[in-house]
Amino acid sequence: MGKPTGFMEYRRELPTDLYPEDRILHWKEFHRSFPEEKLREQGARCMDCGIPFCHTGKILNGAASGCPIHNLIPEWNDLVYRGLWKQALDRLMRTNNFPEFTGRVCPAPCEGSCTLGISSPPVTIKNIELNIVEKAFNEGWIVPEPPVIRTGKKVAVVGSGPSGLACADLLNRAGHAVTVYERADRVGGLLMYGIPNMKLSKTVVQRRVDLMSAEGVKFVSRTEVGRDIPATTIISEFDAAVLCCGATKPRDLPVESRDLKGIHFAMEFLTSNTRNLLGSTLEDETMHTISARGRDVVVIGGGDTGTDCVGTALRHGCRSVTQLEILDQPSTERPHGNPWPEWPRVLKTDYGQEEAVAIYGADPRVYNTQTVRFVGDKNGRVMEIHTVKVEWVTGKDGKMAPREIPGTGQVLPADLVLIAMGFLGPEDQLIDQLNLDRDARSNVKAEYDKYSTSLPCVFTAGDMRRGQSLVVWAIHEGRGAAREVDRYLMGDTQIRG
Repeated sequence: MGKPTGFMEYRRELPTDLYPEDRILHWKEFHRSFPEEKLREQGARCMDCGIPFCHTGKILNGAASGCPIHNLIPEWNDLVYRGLWKQALDRLMRTNNFPEFTGRVCPAPCEGSCTLGISSPPVTIKNIELNIVEKAFNEGWIVPEPPVIRTGKKVAVVGSGPSGLACADLLNRAGHAVTVYERADRVGGLLMYGIPNMKLSKTVVQRRVDLMSAEGVKFVSRTEVGRDIPATTIISEFDAAVLCCGATKPRDLPVESRDLKGIHFAMEFLTSNTRNLLGSTLEDETMHTISARGRDVVVIGGGDTGTDCVGTALRHGCRSVTQLEILDQPSTERPHGNPWPEWPRVLKTDYGQEEAVAIYGADPRVYNTQTVRFVGDKNGRVMEIHTVKVEWVTGKDGKMAPREIPGTGQVLPADLVLIAMGFLGPEDQLIDQLNLDRDARSNVKAEYDKYSTSLPCVFTAGDMRRGQSLVVWAIHEGRGAAREVDRYLMGDTQIRG
C-alpha cells in the first residue's frame, strides 16, 4: 500500500449534500463534488489488512457481506491515492459494468465488511467508486468499444434492468448479436422508473444505454415479450434467450377497504412521477398522475422504496408524511448476534427521513405498527388509516410473528396511502407461456451460477431468479448468466461473470 498509516492519519469524510430545505425544491441529484485531494486521502485510509472482506460477496445471516461482484476495492483505492485514475478505472471496470449506478444507489455492503470498520468508520468505498467512473466520463476515457469479431450467434435479453443490461453488455463484448426487449417506453427497468431522479439521474442511465447502443446492442422498447410478441418467438428466432424481467409482483395489504381511491402500490407512485418528469420540465408538477401535493401521505413499509416514496412526496409538497414499519426500531449499534463482517443491522437515517426531519421536525418512521383498516369519505377516497401497535413473539413453530397489543389503536389522517411492502416474485404471463419450472417462492427455477431454466436455450438472472434484491446482486447475476450463455453457445467462455 502507498500509505500504510493512512487509516490512522485521516478521518472518514464524505462530501456534504445540499441542505434538505433546498434539495426538496427540485428533482436533481443533491450530492456535492469532492476535491481530488480529499478523495486521495480517503483512498489512503484503505489499510493493508491482508485478508480484505470488502470484496467477498457472501451471504451471512441473510444479508450481503462484502461486494457481490467482487470489486477489486483495495487495488483501486490504492491507485486513487497514488493519483493513477486511469489504472483505477481499469481495475474497477474488470468487475463492474455500471459503477455509475452502484456508486449512487448501492447500500454498500462492502463498507459494512470493511476491516477498518471493526474499530473505526469504514473506508468511503462507494464514493471513491463513483468518482472514479465519473472522472472517466468527464475526461473522455470511456468511449464506445464495439467488438472486433462477431460470432454469428443471436441472443435475446428480456428486460432492461441492471441484470439485463449487465448480461447484454458482456454478451455483446463477446461478439454475439444482442437484442434487449423492454416493455416500457424507455430502457433501464427499475433504474429508469423504480428509482427517483434525485437518487439516480435518468441522464446517467441514458448515457450508459447510448454507449451500449453505440457498441452494437439493439434495444427494442414498448415491446412486451409474451404480449406484444409471442414468447415462442424468442425461442425460434434466437440462439438463446435470457429472462431478466425482475420480481415486479407487489405484496398487497389485504385489509378492510383496501379498494378505496387514493391507495396505491409504491411503484405506481414512483413510476408515475418519473414518467411525468421525463415528459415535462422538472419543475412542472401539474402533470403528476398520482400527486401528493397538499395531502396527508402514509407510506406503509420501510426499506429503500419506502424512503423513495417519502422523498418524492416531500418534493410534491405534501401536507404531512408518515412511514409505518411493522418491525422493531433497529439499535443504533450492532446488536448481539450481528458481528462484523455481517451487514450491520443498525438504525440508519436515509435521505427521505432526513428531509422529513428538516421540514416537519420529526422522523416520519413509526415502528411496531400494523395497519388494521382504511376508512373512506363519501366519495370513496381514503381519509383515515387505523393502526395498532404490535410486539414480536415466538410462535409454536419457532418463528417470530407480530401480536397486537390491546388498547394501542390509533387513527391517522391519510388521503394518499402508498404500499411499499416489497415484492412477491415475477409476473406470470411469460413464465406460463414458456412453461418454465418455478421454485418454492414462485421465481423461475434456475441453479445459482448456472442460470439455465427447464428450457435448454432459456436462461434467467436477477430478481426473476433470486427474488427481490439489490442492484449490485442483479449485476452479479447478469454477468454470471452472460458467462453461461456464452459457454452454451460456444462450448467454452472467456467471460468473467
